[in-house]
Amino acid sequence: MPSLCPHHIAAAMMSRHFTRRALYAGLAVLTAAMPLAVPAQRQPLTVFAAASLADALSAVGRAYTARTGQPVRLAFAASGTAARQVQAGARADLFVSADREWMDVLDKAGRLMPGARRDLVGGRLVLVAPVASRTRMVIRPGFPLAASLGQGRLAIGEPAAVPAGRYAQQALSRLGVWNSVAGRLAPAPDVRAALAYVARGEAPLGIVYESDAAAERGVRIVGVFPAASHAPIVYPAAVLKGAGSGSTAFYRFLGGAEAQAIFRRYRFRPLR
Repeated sequence: MPSLCPHHIAAAMMSRHFTRRALYAGLAVLTAAMPLAVPAQRQPLTVFAAASLADALSAVGRAYTARTGQPVRLAFAASGTAARQVQAGARADLFVSADREWMDVLDKAGRLMPGARRDLVGGRLVLVAPVASRTRMVIRPGFPLAASLGQGRLAIGEPAAVPAGRYAQQALSRLGVWNSVAGRLAPAPDVRAALAYVARGEAPLGIVYESDAAAERGVRIVGVFPAASHAPIVYPAAVLKGAGSGSTAFYRFLGGAEAQAIFRRYRFRPLR
């Protein structure tokens, strides 16, 4: 059948030989020539977050994408490192810190969207050893941490940039053992690196979050630090100024029942 243009179709309609089949064929040709309306893919959200959130927040991001179709790109680092990148102008939509102090830094710098900051979850600080280690310890004032290290070093996050390291220093100071181990540290760039030192046997003991220890089969928890020995472990989240479309929706999702259930599954603790 010859191709039909709009003029041919109109002529056919005027012709006494016009058939319904010819009309349908012409309409089909015109429809095929029209461009299809394809919905634009939603732009991904970029989230800078504390390294200790890697497993849990990745699962939350997947759940959000499955629900909304919007991809979530996650960049994990020490909270201090991530906060400094945001402060220096790095492009991100949200920031999730392992402590309030680094979030306060960005707040004072005017980098947070007003009214879009919340505390998400809490955590616990624990002492870990390689899974094959026979070390046992009760964490209390004056406990023999230095003796338990033997000839090794204590793996902790660098206190100046890593909240877990700062919590560790606070706890050991209040328990009266910081001075005995301050010269025997294996400082790490983030808490997951400190965890890896212990899992690989490069350090006999390390201080990390309970959620980190639960994610690593190569370590076991030796003891839990008393909550009163350090500042409360709180993970705040905030939308950053200039954030893209969907940022506030993801921010609300983080505080919702589905995301909170995921955080609990990864051994983060709900806030009262």
